[in-house]
Amino acid sequence: MTAENKKKGALGIKQVFMDAHLERTNEIEYLISKLGLEPEFVKDSQPVYDLINTSKDPILTAKTLLYITQNRGAVIRECPGTSHYTCCDYTILHTGTFCTMDCSYCILQAYFHPPVLQYFAGTDKLSEALDQTFSQNKIFRIGTGEYTDSLIWEKISQTPAFLVDKFARQKNSALELKTKTINVDSLLELDHNQKTILAWSVNTPEIIQSEERGTAALTARLETAKKCADKGYRLAFHFDPLVLYDGCELAYEKVVDLIFSKISPKSIVWISIGTFRFMPQLKSIVENRFPESIIPYGEFILGLDNKMRYFKPLRIRLYQVLINAIKAFAPETLVYFCMEDEEVWEKTMGIFPGKEGELGHWLDKAAVTRCKLNNTYL
Repeated sequence: MTAENKKKGALGIKQVFMDAHLERTNEIEYLISKLGLEPEFVKDSQPVYDLINTSKDPILTAKTLLYITQNRGAVIRECPGTSHYTCCDYTILHTGTFCTMDCSYCILQAYFHPPVLQYFAGTDKLSEALDQTFSQNKIFRIGTGEYTDSLIWEKISQTPAFLVDKFARQKNSALELKTKTINVDSLLELDHNQKTILAWSVNTPEIIQSEERGTAALTARLETAKKCADKGYRLAFHFDPLVLYDGCELAYEKVVDLIFSKISPKSIVWISIGTFRFMPQLKSIVENRFPESIIPYGEFILGLDNKMRYFKPLRIRLYQVLINAIKAFAPETLVYFCMEDEEVWEKTMGIFPGKEGELGHWLDKAAVTRCKLNNTYL
């Protein structure tokens, strides 16, 4: 039976594969029980890849198949960043890949060949890697949202709660869980000790409706963020990707107004901003899968990192509007760019973290202050 004809379990999953050698631990039993689907056992990933690659829409099919496996590489890695643009020195914790939501601009559509929704089983392996990190005399900002949405898993997995609890008992690392969902129920009553930052990607209602299929509405994201702030969680917001369209400046200002009508600046550790940028091969994918999308047709040029970017004066203008709006409410909150150059920093913020590691140090200081980390490690 093809994946298209199977009934759906949790998260819209229609079919579950699992490595035959994996033991059905409590972690995996919990996952399977929440999915409501029994796994098909495979010796390796090839049957999963074959099923995805032979479907009519491999990317959409991949969002309905879950592969329970183990991470065979490094559990913790430094963010790869991109050449010629300032990186924030983030640390990535690998808990899975791909996503059940369907955003037109998602780089993972072109990054993985094929894309596979993978759950990396083994909290014991996560725990061991984190213990090594926690033993170092330096500050870490660690996130699980580089290759997946951090909280799509919250409805079916104990891993998000496990991580919040794990980070609560140390003093040199902040955990950032980045999402477009409202999946926080299992986290609300945890003793997080302010070591977890719950972060939301935000955009205008127009872009969410047209380009972010299956994600929570902006108001729902912000209501959930407020609920988490009321429980003492630290928050972050990521305006990324900003999309240029007629009326976008006013629309993004309204998003800022809405955020601060619900959230105190004191709860926010940082806010990042970045405009839509993409590998050239993503354009044809967007055109084929999202024929109504406007995003591939802006005024783009090829950047120094071989990604398509909006013409720089257009980026600068939107950044200026957005930064001014944010600073009117939160003058002390750290606002930073994800992958921008010196000229953009100087013309929009009047500063530039030019030294190697300087932006990372700014973010470390914000984490130390807002998440009560050990300041002797700065």
